[in-house]
Amino acid sequence: MRTATRHTARSPRSGRRSRATRASLAVLAAGALAFTAAGCGGSEDGKSSSGSGGKDGAPSVKLPKLDGQKLQVAAVWTGAEQKNFNAVLDGFEKQTGAEVSFVPTGDNISTFLGTKIEGGEPPDVAVLPQVGVLQQFADKGWIKPVGSTVEDELGKNFSQGWRDLGAHKGKQYGVYFKAANKSLVWYNTAAFEAAGTSEPKTWEEFLDTAETISASGVSPVAIGGADGWTLTDWFENVYLSQAGPEKYDQLAQHKIKWTDPSVKKALETLGELFGEKTLIAGGQKGALQAEFPKSVTQAFAGGDSPDAAMVFEGDFVSINIATDTKAKIGTDAKVFPFPAVGEESPVVSGGDAAVAMKDGKAAQALLTYLASADAAEIWAKAGGFITPNKNLDLAAYPNDVQRDIAKGLIAAGDDFRFDMSDQAPASFGGTKGEGEWKVLQDFLKDPEDVAGAQRKLEAEAAKAYKN
Repeated sequence: MRTATRHTARSPRSGRRSRATRASLAVLAAGALAFTAAGCGGSEDGKSSSGSGGKDGAPSVKLPKLDGQKLQVAAVWTGAEQKNFNAVLDGFEKQTGAEVSFVPTGDNISTFLGTKIEGGEPPDVAVLPQVGVLQQFADKGWIKPVGSTVEDELGKNFSQGWRDLGAHKGKQYGVYFKAANKSLVWYNTAAFEAAGTSEPKTWEEFLDTAETISASGVSPVAIGGADGWTLTDWFENVYLSQAGPEKYDQLAQHKIKWTDPSVKKALETLGELFGEKTLIAGGQKGALQAEFPKSVTQAFAGGDSPDAAMVFEGDFVSINIATDTKAKIGTDAKVFPFPAVGEESPVVSGGDAAVAMKDGKAAQALLTYLASADAAEIWAKAGGFITPNKNLDLAAYPNDVQRDIAKGLIAAGDDFRFDMSDQAPASFGGTKGEGEWKVLQDFLKDPEDVAGAQRKLEAEAAKAYKN
């Protein structure tokens, strides 16, 4: 989900106010533009990094021996993401002798983990895609603070901003192992060439491009509306670019209501796309039936005759393209930054934080490992991954696209905006069929009812933030 897993947002509830200057947004936007120009080929010498570990390939972090100990790790990842994370866990097993099993949680991770805790069988470690869930779990005493070894590894490899995101009320809980740039639009180059159009830079140009592509006989935009989190990402990018960082922070903290005029303006803007069924693959009905992976294949599985020309989502789209289609990134599939709705393109970021749900040496050892460059390197080489770990050798990334995205993330330092819905209580911003996910799905079905969507969003937010 996004995870990644569901572009850069700073958590105002992490106990630290974001500076989020225009300069920081420009840095990341420049990175996004850079990888468009660079394409998606391999590194200049065609080789990947020899490693981010110590001398002679030795591990960069020392871990205890855990022969025979068993750990369970829970996360939302499935498919290729699960496979790649299991490769990371294999690396931990080799270093420590522990046995690690992975449990997929489904989208409703807070409900899944809550049930496990109530049953007295929580996993040793969980990877949380929402900072709001981390904070709720910390308040309930469901997760354990990190030990000194984890703290040391975090201090060595992560900026203060990313450490703050994993902290709550003065205690460190989380390790942000995986990050995401969620302000990207991926496009089928054959569809663009057939329509005689090019990459748009503004929202108006984006809509004009979509109409041109529609006239060529291809649906312009694929939307994975069956997964409500994709719709929150659409809203957040429009809102950040149009309303600006200060308003974004205020709405993320529910310091302004969802009935605010700035929300109305953003929904009306989004409705310019959502309200035109000819611009959406399958129309509104088809979009609401398409899950995120399908939206990617709609744009890239058809070769020169795709079902859609574009799909909006984060850098993790690359793994779906590579796994589920024959399209080649950099030739068949390219990417441009989310178009500027206001003065500049938005950059919204997401991330996944590993937390310990049980006391003990083994859970702390795994968090230490996930905070290291060793663990990040394994997934980075596999693709579909970026990390805020500043000591990972950028050569570990398999292509220039991911390398430039990661470079921009690191260059931004602490000036970034974190995914708004991931900052919210899970019942509002992170639960399938409820809260913001459900209201925005209803809005996609009826984009003319802006006032009704605002009232529902505010009612759901007021209930969630009160609890």
